[in-house]
Amino acid sequence: MNKRSGFQVMRRLIGLVRPLTGYMLLAIAMGLIGHLCAAFITVAGGLAAASVLGFSTVPALSAIFFAALLFALLRGGLRYAEQACNHFIAFKLLALLRAKVFFALRRLAPAKLEGRGRGDLINLITSDIELLEVFYAHTISPIAIAVLFCAILCALIGAFHPLLALVALAAYACVGAVLPLAASRATREDGRRFRAASGKLASFVLDSLRGLDEIQQYGQGEARLQEMEERTTALSASERRLKRNAGLAQGVTHAVILAFDLAMLLASSALYLAGQIGFLGVLLPTLLLMSSFGPCVALANLGSTLTSTFAAGNRVLDILDEEPAVQEIAGRPNIAFTGAAAKNVSFDYGSEAILQNVSANIKRGSIVGITGRSGSGKSTLLKLFLRFWETKGGAIELSGKNVNDLNTNNLREMESYVTQETHLFHDSIRANLRIAKQNATDEEIAAACKKASVHDFIASLPQGYDTPVGELGDTLSGGERQRLGLARAFLHDADFLLLDEPTSNLDSLNEAVILRSLREEKGDRTVVLVSHRESTLRIADRSYSVENGRVS
Repeated sequence: MNKRSGFQVMRRLIGLVRPLTGYMLLAIAMGLIGHLCAAFITVAGGLAAASVLGFSTVPALSAIFFAALLFALLRGGLRYAEQACNHFIAFKLLALLRAKVFFALRRLAPAKLEGRGRGDLINLITSDIELLEVFYAHTISPIAIAVLFCAILCALIGAFHPLLALVALAAYACVGAVLPLAASRATREDGRRFRAASGKLASFVLDSLRGLDEIQQYGQGEARLQEMEERTTALSASERRLKRNAGLAQGVTHAVILAFDLAMLLASSALYLAGQIGFLGVLLPTLLLMSSFGPCVALANLGSTLTSTFAAGNRVLDILDEEPAVQEIAGRPNIAFTGAAAKNVSFDYGSEAILQNVSANIKRGSIVGITGRSGSGKSTLLKLFLRFWETKGGAIELSGKNVNDLNTNNLREMESYVTQETHLFHDSIRANLRIAKQNATDEEIAAACKKASVHDFIASLPQGYDTPVGELGDTLSGGERQRLGLARAFLHDADFLLLDEPTSNLDSLNEAVILRSLREEKGDRTVVLVSHRESTLRIADRSYSVENGRVS
């Protein structure tokens, strides 16, 4: 995680408000007028007391009560309108931010997301982004309101005497700036650790739920539960530290406010005794200061609560700023598929070499088999044809063109990719299949499923193709999920079909049906088939063996 300062995070987050600047200015204006009304209600009370005491320089008592009532009504309406504007801005921006994060994740996938905890990503998309509501609804406009409000109050108090304006300025600066910054710096690392630990706990819980069968089978339930409790306890302790620091900061803030109220009373009293101001010069500046700390206290409270918010913002910005392993390409002429080749391809994951000078020629309309031990680089080679990563040496070519020079959409249209782990969304079977072709007809879907030997199974279900599959496809067996993945590939109708262990979860009967379908597609479709099964590789026109990153 990049360790940005609070100001850097704030500047980046504020930059997103530009499309809604008009609403933000409106919220600031209404909030400023509302806080002035609240302060003037207290001043009206002081003037009423002065009127009762017989001061002839104050307005009539009836006028004061009318003004106080008007200020109270305006304060309520403006407060509501300000909060409505702020929350409208917040929810609009959260929707925009979620869209940006999903777009960033799409760019980063799959290379930059492999090995990253899914629970941590879910926590970022939901909890971290939700925390930013505090910033957009309760931070930006309050800061602007506090600055403008304090400037106006300093001018009003300074009208009685410049020294009193300096006392007010010192009070506002201390309560609204010095104390919040000190609280934020004191808890910054705690906030970062808390958000990181929260993401790790979410990932641990998700892993535990997905692996519940294995946990029960091997009797690891108690151990897993104990580890979850330990992580939860550590997270609770971190949260308690944050809240304890927040409480301490609030206590210090209120003590400082009382001290400055007393300082204003003493300073104005001293000026009164020196004959430089009258009684109203003591009463009104003191009342104005006492009633005007609302905006500053809001900033002071933000010093501790924003710690978690900025930590969440930092995590979100990390995703937005991270560069993908490959950049999407557009604007080039589209091409048709006429064959593929790997030419002296080398690739590594950091310091771990995977492929070294690998070459393979894949003619149009052929079936090419790839075999080798686990970890030898077979799946990586397929992913390089898909340009999930870029080669570190050599070139991957489609139709004689380097894949690095092809439009990304053109490349995806020419290729279909099937792995042994097919992901199914929590939707109907029909909707899951139409991911491959949104406008597919029912006849096209049925034809693809027949080729994948899954049509009869679907037809036997009570709701047929409208049958919902559970989250992650857990209501189906591994073989059924895999056949649906193959049906997707057939429905996509790409010229270049990349299959990574497509029959690993199938019995011999279903394997035979699918292999027959692949043979029938020969000539219209080019297939690269990664498999450990000799029976699967028998249909290949040519086979390559990948061992220790080299092809033979």
